[in-house]
Amino acid sequence: MVRPSLTIARAAGRLSRVLGRGGGTSLPGHVLLRLDEGAPERLAAELTHGVAVVSATNGKTTTARMIGRCLQAAGWNTVANQAGANLLSGVATALLDGAARRPRPDAGLFEVDEAALPDVVRRLRPRVIVLMNLFRDQLDRYGELEALAERWEAMVAALPASTIVVANADDPAVVAIAGRLGCADDPRTGGPRVLTFGVDDTRAALERPPHAADSTRCRTRGTSLEYAPALLGHMGHWRCPGCGAARPRPDVRATRVELDGLAGVDLTVATPTGDVHARISLPGFHNAYNATAAIAAAVALEIPAELIGPAIAESAAAFGRGERVALHGRELILLLAKNPAGANETVRTVLMEEGELHLLVSLNDRTADGQDVSWIWDVDYEPIIERAASVTVTGDRAHDMALRLVYGGLPRERLTVEPDPALALDAALDAAPIGGRVHALPTYTAMLALREILVERGAVEEFWRDGRAA
Repeated sequence: MVRPSLTIARAAGRLSRVLGRGGGTSLPGHVLLRLDEGAPERLAAELTHGVAVVSATNGKTTTARMIGRCLQAAGWNTVANQAGANLLSGVATALLDGAARRPRPDAGLFEVDEAALPDVVRRLRPRVIVLMNLFRDQLDRYGELEALAERWEAMVAALPASTIVVANADDPAVVAIAGRLGCADDPRTGGPRVLTFGVDDTRAALERPPHAADSTRCRTRGTSLEYAPALLGHMGHWRCPGCGAARPRPDVRATRVELDGLAGVDLTVATPTGDVHARISLPGFHNAYNATAAIAAAVALEIPAELIGPAIAESAAAFGRGERVALHGRELILLLAKNPAGANETVRTVLMEEGELHLLVSLNDRTADGQDVSWIWDVDYEPIIERAASVTVTGDRAHDMALRLVYGGLPRERLTVEPDPALALDAALDAAPIGGRVHALPTYTAMLALREILVERGAVEEFWRDGRAA
């Protein structure tokens, strides 16, 4: 029997699209939750392969897409929120859409906002939970990183033994949350099963954790962690000299990571069911982590190892995350940069480009970005400033970003400040030579605004259409 609440909620989504108010990726879920609060639980329970959720400060959208390809390769009919609506309302909308499909989906795959994760997990009772990383982000919304870590830790402690937690061994905060510190100060036993992943190949190691690295102290002793070496932000091969806690040997290990400039990454990942080889078209060391997390999740979901590599290789960039757009005889590369750790990795990726750089940097301070933009002073922009032939800054806080770059050493004659995003895009493209590249580094809502301009110009599709088609 079709419940009236489902019909009404779907109608709200159709109306949203007809009126041009968006893709209806959240509104139907809001309506459904008001009319029938228990609907997500019932809809999730109908999925015979169960539910997998992915959460992180950075990388959850890309990783979820990679996992989705693995499930598709295994023949699973999956419902997902790939348009990026990652609060409970977005998950409810995806489940609502799935219930209308024929044949009905047999699995759920959802990327989930870090703060929303405990409630989503409580309701959906996932088979697999992927905990990738925790970085400082949106302090005015989340509070200190420790507050999120405590909520995750309580969530994991309440999980049944049937749940598999896929945890990043290289993130000391995530390892502590998963209860796998391996020291006398953390004597927990029982709880969910834990499958760890990490990167063993240290050739791209950092000299030291960045000055803005977050979880660099032991959660039980408060002692400064030692790294041998650091790999990305506070992630790496860590140990606490005070209590003896250390990075566990990962169950799923990236044993070979070959960075091929902006063309992508080649990697080999050892798993309990066999080695996985894959070449991904997404650049940067952070995408090696995303791929390793996706492979670990696929292993936890019992996807055959021989299917995983080819499926990962087929994964395209999610909107705004390494997305490439041809426009006015140039190539525009969108690289989301929304917090210190993510922005530092974006800088690291852009630096793999040879020659002079042409940049479009867009900074907003809206709710989804976080209204505190002081984090830009913790980003190491200086290396790209040295190689920048032109930098165009835009967004609600364009002048704040301009000030940061000038203080970082950018000559003013190479800087253009244009608060209007459409005019800024034109200025950035005009500053680059025909056949050249412009690297766009926007915050989240700035990225959505930039994509709206590209949609109007016929260069890309709306992100929600992209998500529903995936």
